Amino acid sequence: MAARKNLQSDMSFSKEDDSRPMEKSNITPVVPAHVIYNLLGFTLAMVVCPIGSYFLTLNTIFGGNSTYAGATAAIMANVVLMGYVIVAFREDKSDALEAAEKERERKGQ
Repeated sequence: MAARKNLQSDMSFSKEDDSRPMEKSNITPVVPAHVIYNLLGFTLAMVVCPIGSYFLTLNTIFGGNSTYAGATAAIMANVVLMGYVIVAFREDKSDALEAAEKERERKGQ
């Protein structure tokens, strides 16, 4: 059996919502632009560094031995990944410090 909907209570609810004063809209982006730029930069580095290091070291350093060149590429991928993790931790720490400073300023007022 279908449930019956009470239209009177729905209408009174919408009338109450309309009586509230308009609040200022917050249109700031959820993710800051510098975070997106960091992500794009490290994504590009994750593609370019390992492939570039493989082809640079294949014939110049390792004399055609693809095993060593591949190992170098894997190491470079890990270096880029660790760089991203370090940057992310520093950014997270600075965001936490800024939030704590804003909280102190708010409590001081």
